[in-house]
Amino acid sequence: MTHVFALILPQAVFAAASVFAAAPCVCFPIFGLFGLALTAFWIWMIIDAATKEPAEEPNKIMWVLIVVLLHWLGAAIYYFARRPERIRKYGR
Repeated sequence: MTHVFALILPQAVFAAASVFAAAPCVCFPIFGLFGLALTAFWIWMIIDAATKEPAEEPNKIMWVLIVVLLHWLGAAIYYFARRPERIRKYGR
């Protein structure tokens, strides 16, 4: 009985290991492109907050710091919370 497991178990382990070994080949390019898109979005929001926020308001520095320090999360907060309000109020 132990001889049967000795023959089956290594094959099952090798089959499972080969499936998991192929997963990074598929996932890394997808996550890499997603990370690249998030970084491009982040840079776009930094530029938008730094150039289009009115200088008269003290919130400009605050929004730039939020976007810079919180990376893509700060960029999403700025994009959905502040940007539409600024465009509606100032038209830019």
